[in-house]
Amino acid sequence: MTLERYGHGGDLQTAAETFGGSPEHFLDYSSNMNPFGPPPSVERVLRERWRDIAGYPDPAVRELRGKLAAHYGIPAESILVGNGAAELIDLLVRVLKPGVTALAQPAFVEYEEAVAHAGGDVHTIPLRAGDDFTLQSQPLEHALAVSDLVFLGHPNNPSGALVPQPLLELAASSEGAMLALDEAFLDFVPEERQLTWMRRAAASPRLFVVRSMTKFYAIPGVRLGFLVAHPDRIRELKERQVPWSVNAFAQWIGCAVLDEAGYAARTLRWLQDERPWFAAALGGLGLRVVPGAAANFLLCRLPDELAGRVPELQRRLGGRGVLIRDASRFAGLDKSWLRLAVKLRADNERLLAALGETLQAMRDEPHPKEDGR
Repeated sequence: MTLERYGHGGDLQTAAETFGGSPEHFLDYSSNMNPFGPPPSVERVLRERWRDIAGYPDPAVRELRGKLAAHYGIPAESILVGNGAAELIDLLVRVLKPGVTALAQPAFVEYEEAVAHAGGDVHTIPLRAGDDFTLQSQPLEHALAVSDLVFLGHPNNPSGALVPQPLLELAASSEGAMLALDEAFLDFVPEERQLTWMRRAAASPRLFVVRSMTKFYAIPGVRLGFLVAHPDRIRELKERQVPWSVNAFAQWIGCAVLDEAGYAARTLRWLQDERPWFAAALGGLGLRVVPGAAANFLLCRLPDELAGRVPELQRRLGGRGVLIRDASRFAGLDKSWLRLAVKLRADNERLLAALGETLQAMRDEPHPKEDGR
């Protein structure tokens, strides 16, 4: 049984069914949430507002849209809040109905799933390991010429690579394809305010930005994201959105966490130090670590002598209570690639110890080569 049976990491129930034990037993490096956990305001909302669920949530999500508008300096009428970024990705593709959508792959699997749901075709923009999975100009230019929509991760998942600014300008100025940017992890990047395209999207009918609030604030169980676009586009999307998509607790929690300036600053300080330390330690074990940006995850490749053995590594570590992401589930990557979250130092040291011992055990044992590696 693969741990990514539903196409994602963080499936602790499947881990428990596969390896035994309870879900809380596992050290989960397969999903990449803020390791500080939800900020204190989340507990406060749950404790103080539980009686308020006797009433319906605001169908227009007015308070949260207003706070997001003030927080990012964009008009409230350019914001659509949704049940996680996944809902908004699917909604956007269904409404735009692109015949051909260009995807820079490897990428978040739900882009391709959304295209399939809408009956469209995918044009693949290959991202190469030799370029550290950074988008290049020539394949992008071709994609803009043959596609109706270009969907890019900024930074990309699983590589963590940002789209170079000149290429964003090129795509945004295209008279052909529309541009959608998934900025789900951009708030982990210190230069977020300089790098985000939300303000541009609010003024352009051909540009869309999708954001997640669940990663940075460690609230994936709430399901909360938002999309920024021209007000005309927002009205068009809202008409097709499922009614009552955003529940009351999600709205209240979203408003609360936006006031957590101390939590946000602490997260950025921690990641700025921990990510390079963790990357260097993984490199010391023989893994190739993709540089990426400053997202809270790392894409790694096994050393050549262990190529193709990530599924085995995942099983061995799972038996020790440690979960990793088999990155071969991302288009364009084989079974030599894994993705790891960045966590707090004590957890990272535990992962490194288990990983180092397991890699050595795999080196010491003969292993037949697998076809299609």
